[in-house]
Amino acid sequence: MNKNFKGIKVIKVEQEFLHQKKTKNQKMSPETKEENKRKAQKRIFVEHVIRLIKIFSVARERFRLKEKNYEKVILTICGLVRLKIGTLILV
Repeated sequence: MNKNFKGIKVIKVEQEFLHQKKTKNQKMSPETKEENKRKAQKRIFVEHVIRLIKIFSVARERFRLKEKNYEKVILTICGLVRLKIGTLILV
């Protein structure tokens, strides 16, 4: 085992994006199905935005810039993505 491994940071996912599952022997109500559909639409939008950011390779490649420059690059890329998809509103 690697002694330098500190563990994986756990990302908390808001309940807003998690869908409800049906129980083994019961069906889901139409309201729950509608709610799951609404959550899935929000979730897929977020996933598409993440994909667009990854196209620029900054999120997956090792980037050899100073930290303040890296932040500027990330914000510029996020601005370009917002420009491409229009305004990003998750309400």
